[in-house]
Amino acid sequence: MATLLLVRHGRTTANASGVLAGRTPGIRLDDLGVQQAERAGARIATVPVAALLTSPQERCRQTARAVAAAQRGAGHPTTRALAEKGLAECDYGEWQGRPIKELLREPLWSTVQRQPSAAVFPGGESMVAMQHRAVAAVRRRDADITRDHGPDAVWVAVSHGDIIKSILADALGMHLDLFQRINVDPASVSIIRYASDRPYVLASNTHDGDLSWLAPKPGKRRPRSRGAVVGGGAGPA
Repeated sequence: MATLLLVRHGRTTANASGVLAGRTPGIRLDDLGVQQAERAGARIATVPVAALLTSPQERCRQTARAVAAAQRGAGHPTTRALAEKGLAECDYGEWQGRPIKELLREPLWSTVQRQPSAAVFPGGESMVAMQHRAVAAVRRRDADITRDHGPDAVWVAVSHGDIIKSILADALGMHLDLFQRINVDPASVSIIRYASDRPYVLASNTHDGDLSWLAPKPGKRRPRSRGAVVGGGAGPA
């Protein structure tokens, strides 16, 4: 199957001021966030990307444009970012737009931390529903990209912290109640390969490092998965 690069958007004005942005329109990357997005795009530019999907929120579309610009700069075929509703930010309902320091005092905060599978945001969605639609979206898109571009294809999905954490938790076989153990920073890159036997999490929350080992090798096909290699294997060449 294809390889998925999950990219969180760069830092925003809301992140910097401690506000839960949610789906509030007009939330954009701050100056540091722009730099972070450009750095992530430069890392990914060592790999030709078969598809680029993004959450509809502006901060993700900005980050996706940085990835697309770096692809063009590296001479790869033009990649246009396509919006995917399944990657949209969690609908935090009445929590949206409120300062984190206020939300800390809400009884629901403890549920979100300790038992997120029971959390339903007032006027919004449940965290279970959030995970289900995000996982369904990436698995569907991954199957489509594998069919259209082959099992060596690499594609990018730009989304949000809780969305990416929930996708990683699913790939790791973790219950949603454990997903707060996963950290996903702004503009970080996480990597999942959905093989026929199981998903493989190849990296999580990375900020630096060479990604060129993901690029398809001319004349070579990735070997079919025969399960996890006992002892860990030799790794990429």
